[in-house]
Amino acid sequence: MDIESGSHANPMKRESWRTILTLAYQSLGVVYGDLSISPLYVYKNTFADDIEHSESNEEIFGVLSFVFWTLTLVPLIKYVFIVLRADDNGEGGTFALYSLLCRHAGIGVLPSGQCSDEELSAYNKRGDGHLHPPSGTAAEWLKRMLEEHKVLQRLLMILALLGASMMIGDGVLTPAISVFSAVSGLELSMSKEHHQCVEVPVTCLILVFLFALQHYGTQRVGFLFAPIVATWLLCISMIGVYNIFYWNPHIYQALSPYYMYKFLKKTRTHGWMSLGGILLCITGSEAMYADLGHFSQLSIKIAFTSVVYPSMLLAYMGQAAYLSQHHFIESSYLVGFYVSVPERIRWPLLVIAVLAAVVGSQAVITGTFSIINQCSALGYFPRVKIVHTSSEVHGQIYIPEINWILMILCLAVTIGFRDTKHMGNASGLAVITVMLVTTCLMSLVIVLCWHKSIFLSVCFILFFGTIEALYFSASLIKFREGAWVPITFSFIFMIIMYIWYYGTLKKYDFEVENKVSLNWLLSLGPHVGIVRVRGIGLIHTELVSGIPAVFSRFVTNLPAFHQILVFLCIKSVPVPYVKPEERFLVGRVGPKEFRIYRVIARYGYHDVHKDDLEFEKDLVCSIAEFIQTGNSEQNGLMDETKKCDEKMTVVGKGFQLCEQDGEPEEVPGPSNSREIQSPVIRPKKRVRFVLPKSPQLHRGAREELQELMEAREAGMAFILVHSHMTAKSGSGLIKRLVINFGYEFLRRNCRGPAYAINIPHASTLEVGMVYSV
Repeated sequence: MDIESGSHANPMKRESWRTILTLAYQSLGVVYGDLSISPLYVYKNTFADDIEHSESNEEIFGVLSFVFWTLTLVPLIKYVFIVLRADDNGEGGTFALYSLLCRHAGIGVLPSGQCSDEELSAYNKRGDGHLHPPSGTAAEWLKRMLEEHKVLQRLLMILALLGASMMIGDGVLTPAISVFSAVSGLELSMSKEHHQCVEVPVTCLILVFLFALQHYGTQRVGFLFAPIVATWLLCISMIGVYNIFYWNPHIYQALSPYYMYKFLKKTRTHGWMSLGGILLCITGSEAMYADLGHFSQLSIKIAFTSVVYPSMLLAYMGQAAYLSQHHFIESSYLVGFYVSVPERIRWPLLVIAVLAAVVGSQAVITGTFSIINQCSALGYFPRVKIVHTSSEVHGQIYIPEINWILMILCLAVTIGFRDTKHMGNASGLAVITVMLVTTCLMSLVIVLCWHKSIFLSVCFILFFGTIEALYFSASLIKFREGAWVPITFSFIFMIIMYIWYYGTLKKYDFEVENKVSLNWLLSLGPHVGIVRVRGIGLIHTELVSGIPAVFSRFVTNLPAFHQILVFLCIKSVPVPYVKPEERFLVGRVGPKEFRIYRVIARYGYHDVHKDDLEFEKDLVCSIAEFIQTGNSEQNGLMDETKKCDEKMTVVGKGFQLCEQDGEPEEVPGPSNSREIQSPVIRPKKRVRFVLPKSPQLHRGAREELQELMEAREAGMAFILVHSHMTAKSGSGLIKRLVINFGYEFLRRNCRGPAYAINIPHASTLEVGMVYSV
C-alpha cells in the first residue's frame, strides 16, 4: 500500500453523515480519552490544602460554577467554535499554527526555502485567503513588521518551541496522574497506610505495561478505545444523574456565575490558589486540535457537544450534589471521585476507570510522538527513528528512544510525588501553558490568515488570555509543590531544540559560503576532467543551489566519478503534506554532456519517507521525466546570481520504471576506454521506462535516457558527508559550548538522514569534512 496516497487531503468534509458519525464515535477513544478522566482528580486536587468544605456549601457550589464556565468557555467556545477552524490543510497542533503563520507572514521556517515552495497546492489552504494580504490592511502591516524585525521572528519561534516543549512534558505527567488517580479507588477499601504501599507499585506496573506495548501501535487494540471511553462516559453520567436526584436535585442552581463571586469573596487568596485544581477539568482539550488530522472538524464537534460535554457536566454536578450533603470530610482523599460512587458498583467502575486512564494516556503518548516528529521534520529536534506502526492509518507512529525516556520520567514522577496533589499542580501548569501559546498564535492567525481586524484579534486574546492567565498564575504559585517539574522539562527540551536549530542553521550557512563556483566545474571540460564510472552517484547535500564543497573534496582526492551524477537534497517544507506529483524538483548542473543533475525532494512535516528502493525508483523516474519534457536546457551556463528554483522543474509521476532481476553479470576489469567498470559480480538488472503517451523524443533526449537506463542497471552509490562542526577560533564562550559540546553531542547520538537508514553499506561512501562555523 502506498502510504502517501490520500494522506495530503482531508476528504471527510465530503463524506456522508454516516461516515461523520462513525468518525465522531472513533474520536471518543483517540481525542477525548484524557479529557474524560479528569473527574477522577479535579475535586480532590481543588480541596487538597487551599480550601475546606464547609456546611454552607459555598465552596463546593463555587467550584462547580468555575468548572461549568471553564468547560463552556475554553473547550466549547474557544476550541470547538474558533480554534478548530485554523487548520493547516486539515492538520492541527502548535506547529501547524506556527507553519501556517510563517507561510502567511513570509517568514522562512527553514533556511533552504525557495520561491517554488509557494507554488505547492498545500502552501495556501483553500479558504484561508491569499498569502499576500491586501494593501493598506492590518494584515499587511503585521506581515511587514514580522518580515523586517528578526527579534519578532525569534519570539514567535520561541513561543512555538515553548508550546511544543510543554506538550512533551504533558506526555510525561498525564499518564502518571491519570493511572494513579484511577488506581486511587483502592484507598476506600483499605487503611491509609496500606493503600499508599499498594497504589504506587500498581501504578508503576500499569505504566511499564503501557509503554512496553507502544511498539505494537494502536491499530491492534485501537478498536477497544472508543468503547472503553464511551462506557466510561456513560457510567459517570448515569452516576451523576443518580447523585443529583438522590442527594440534591437543586444543584443546577450552582451553575450561576454568582457562586463564583461568592466563592472568591469568601476564600480570597486560598480560593485563587485552588484554581490550579479546577484547571484540571480541561486537561486534554488541546487534543481536539492536535488530533484534527485524523478526523474531521465536524466529527470532533459532534462528539464533544453531544456526548463528552454533557457527560462531564453531569459527572461534576453529581459529585457536587453528593458532597453538598456530606460535610463529615476528615481527609482530603475522601473528596475524590470514588467516594460519590455507590458501593455496589465501585469495583467494576474501578476497572473501567483504569482502562479509561490507559486509553487517555495512550492518546497523550501518541500525541507526544507526533509533535516530536513535526519538530524533527522542521529542523527543531535531533533526528530520531520513526516507526510507522500502521500501513492503513496515517499518523500512527512509534519513536523507541522517546518512548523509553518518557517511561523513565513518568515512573520518576510517580515514585517521587506519590500523590495527585503534586502531579495535578505539575500537569495543570503544562496544560495551561500550551493553551496560552495557542491563544497567542491564534490572535495572529485572525489577522494574518483570516484577514480580520486587529480589534477582533485583541478581543480574542484579552478574553481567553485573561481567563488562562488567571489559571496560569494560580498554577505557577505552586512552583515548589510540583509546578517546577513541567518548567524543568520544558527548559531542557527547549535547550535541546534551540541548540539543534542553531547548529543546523550554522551548518547550512557554512555550506552556502563554501560552495564551489560553477566556473570551476566548467573548467573541467566536457568529461569533467575525471574518469567516469558506470552507475549513478548520489551526493547528499543540504544546498538547493550551487555545488557542495564535498564534491570538490572528493574529486580532488579521487579523480573518478559515476557516469550519472546527482546532487540530492532532501528538504522539509512548512506544510503537512506534499503531493507525490509535486515531490521532486529537477534541474541540470552544467552543460548537458556533463550528465550532472540536481534533484530536490520535498517532504511535509507529516509526510512518510519511503524506503530506499521506492525512493530510488521515484528519483530515477523524476530525472527521466525531466529529460523527456525538454526543459533540460543548459542551466549551468546561466547567471549564478539567479535563484536556483527559477531553473528547476517540477516533475510528476508521468514515468514508470520497470525493473527485472536477471542473471548475475561478471563485469570485466578495466578497459582502455574512458570508462572504468567495477570488477564486482552483481545481478544484472533490466531497466526500462514506460512513457505516459509514447511521446516523440528527439535524438539527444533518447540518448540521455538510454544512458540513464544503463547507469541504473549498473547500480547506485550514495555519497554522504560525515561532518564535524567546531566553532571558529575567537568565538565567544557560549557559542563554543553550544557548537563544540551541545550540537556535536546531539549529532553523534542522533539518527542519520531518514532516506539513508536502509541503504546497503556496500553502496555507501562517507566523506569527512570539518565545518568551522
